[in-house]
Amino acid sequence: MRINNNMSAVITNNQLLGTEDSLADVMEKLSSGFSINHASDNPSGIAIAGKMQAQIEGLAQASTNGSDGISVLQTAEGALNEVTDMIQRMRELSVQAANGTNSLSDKQSIQKEIDSLLEEIDRVARTTEFNNINLLNGGLDNRTYADHATRIQTSNSVPAGIYELKITAAAVQATAGGSAPLFGSAATNILPMSGEILINGYGITLTQGMTKEAVYEALRDACENGSAMISDPDENIAITSIKYGANADLKLEFSSIEFAEVLGFENVELEEITDENGNVIEYGAPVIKKVGVDAKVELMTTGNSMFGPQATVRMDGNHMIVSDTKGFELSFLAEAGFDATTDEDGGGIISFNVTDIGSMTLHVGANKSQNMDVRIAAVTTEFMYIDDLNVTRKNGAEDALDSLDDALSYVTSVRSQLGAYENRLEHTTKSLDATEENMTSAISRIEDADMATTMVEYTKLNVLEQAGTSALAQANELPQLALQLLQ
Repeated sequence: MRINNNMSAVITNNQLLGTEDSLADVMEKLSSGFSINHASDNPSGIAIAGKMQAQIEGLAQASTNGSDGISVLQTAEGALNEVTDMIQRMRELSVQAANGTNSLSDKQSIQKEIDSLLEEIDRVARTTEFNNINLLNGGLDNRTYADHATRIQTSNSVPAGIYELKITAAAVQATAGGSAPLFGSAATNILPMSGEILINGYGITLTQGMTKEAVYEALRDACENGSAMISDPDENIAITSIKYGANADLKLEFSSIEFAEVLGFENVELEEITDENGNVIEYGAPVIKKVGVDAKVELMTTGNSMFGPQATVRMDGNHMIVSDTKGFELSFLAEAGFDATTDEDGGGIISFNVTDIGSMTLHVGANKSQNMDVRIAAVTTEFMYIDDLNVTRKNGAEDALDSLDDALSYVTSVRSQLGAYENRLEHTTKSLDATEENMTSAISRIEDADMATTMVEYTKLNVLEQAGTSALAQANELPQLALQLLQ
């Protein structure tokens, strides 16, 4: 029996201290709800949980990013809905203007509303923004760079790279005259005879005694209404179609050959009127008929150029569209008069540098490079080729209908693309939310405390602590027995 070292008390105390430590850990788990409160609790588990928590927080933010992207698309689509309505209204006005019951003043009134709507479309394109980011002016479309070309647009199927084509001959306008000055070789500045001239069906009467300046002004106004242009008054008189290419028709009709010569037009011939077999049955008024010429274009399919061998090009004057398989389309407006004969340095070659820069990149994942690119094409009157609508011109209403039909198709195509983006983002956000939910469930199994099991452990340790305390008290009484030996 020893009193200096009470081994029973030492052993009991050590056990009690261990129980208290374990009980403290259990109580910490119960109070925090986590099974891992310190790295020592589960070294591998805390490493896994840390990475999973980063993923969960990233997924939550990515879902928010996707929702913001949907808001952007809805904002753009709402504006395009109004653009669609304005195009429909202009088409309605063009149908009205095409009716022969309208006078020139009626058409001019119609044109005023069309001009106002065109300005509003451009205003919408210029001012539709989300968080100070312009959505419809082309700033969110992929950038393409080229000299001697404007209004460049590429479909989503055009990969980034270099695309080259050669314009061997530029599109040509229809032109009449150009070989003599106004009034021809007459030495006087006074119109010596009266007569009538029709420019693409729009007619005016010029009376004897009109000054050269008055005649020029009348011809200029007639050209404007007849979809044509007149040369400078100091040059040889020439009338040219506004359009370029094979669709650029020009017809000048005169009251007499002598009157045409007085105005300075040569090579005037009587119009041949033929039957269904092409036989001339009679002759009509003196006319000059001219037709424009389409450009000649060669697509480069070798070297740096990425055009495929099956690519084709179609054109409407200087507006050219290169198409290929799988929705490939590159459209642009070529510089007037640019071709191999006028380009001394480049030989008429236009090189398009198509990039993947410019689109809105939405980060819709928890990790690096988990992105979605959103492209929104420019929806301006210029890019829709309706910036020069004029129903007051001869055949202007019919031309406007064609242009507005194309513009309507263009806008609906952009809206369709926005709808596809929006549907994709909705699925993306749902997927992100589901993944976040599953990840949260997984990390819960690693770091959350099982309250039932932990409570069972707490109860056991609580009983052990009480038993240990009681045993320690008994062990501390043992040295008292030594006093009985001293009695």
